[in-house]
Amino acid sequence: MNLESASLILVYGAMAAYTIAMVAFAIDFSSADKAGTRKAANIGMSVTTLAFALHLLGTITRGVAASRVPWANMYEFTLTFTCVAVAAYLVLARDRDLRVLGTFVSGLALLSLGVAVAVLYVRVQGTPPILDNYWLVIHVSTATLAMGLFAFAALMSVLQLVQLRSEARETAAVGAGGTAVVEESKSRWRSLPGADELEQGAFRITVIGFLLWTFTLIAGAIWAEHAWGRPWNWDPKETMSLVVWGFYGAYLHARATRGWEGKRAAWLNVIGIIALFINYFVVNFFADSMHSYAGV
Repeated sequence: MNLESASLILVYGAMAAYTIAMVAFAIDFSSADKAGTRKAANIGMSVTTLAFALHLLGTITRGVAASRVPWANMYEFTLTFTCVAVAAYLVLARDRDLRVLGTFVSGLALLSLGVAVAVLYVRVQGTPPILDNYWLVIHVSTATLAMGLFAFAALMSVLQLVQLRSEARETAAVGAGGTAVVEESKSRWRSLPGADELEQGAFRITVIGFLLWTFTLIAGAIWAEHAWGRPWNWDPKETMSLVVWGFYGAYLHARATRGWEGKRAAWLNVIGIIALFINYFVVNFFADSMHSYAGV
């Protein structure tokens, strides 16, 4: 068995572990009693940590098999940015109880890896001459980190919207004397962080992601000047990357200076990740781009 096959086996192992973790987290999430030891959630966290280890080893092994960094095509890029998103979750979960988010994190990781192996997988190939440059490490690594952080921040914004709706229902039910509705809502979302905490978390993570994405654009321009003689070519990939930067810039500006909070801020963050995935999937597959040689 060669390293490429070993990497794929590790990725499949990670997918199996993420599946078990998702089921465990879902059992905990659907339980009305959140005051006990929450054995299912603890199992979910342990298995997620195992899944992440397998995921990371599979990504590293892929890079070793290719004798380069593991993000030179869409398959490898998906492995890496998903790994970053799960790592962000595990790091944040060390300081606060985020087990209730595990269902969504493990589910998204499983979905991403499923798309990677089913749709995006390519055999290990040598590095194309134009990619054989140290900027491959600098430019694409920062894009990978940014995308992983943006994905996790977007998940928090989606859950913020869910929590806002739940809190609004509770307020309306209290006003109408509907205590049963309140108790049902509380039992389901009791351990989910409050909307304000989710919003603060999404904002802080997005700030880091935005700085990394800004550096991605700068590094890409420098690499383009080196490779093509021009720092900017209005290539579809470049243009959409700038649009993504604009969306996230608008989100941060509105959130920090215009007092946009709650639903409006959350929706801006969600729109940002949608634009990012359009850039990643739609542009890569359907646009005639100068970046087509890389598959990313």
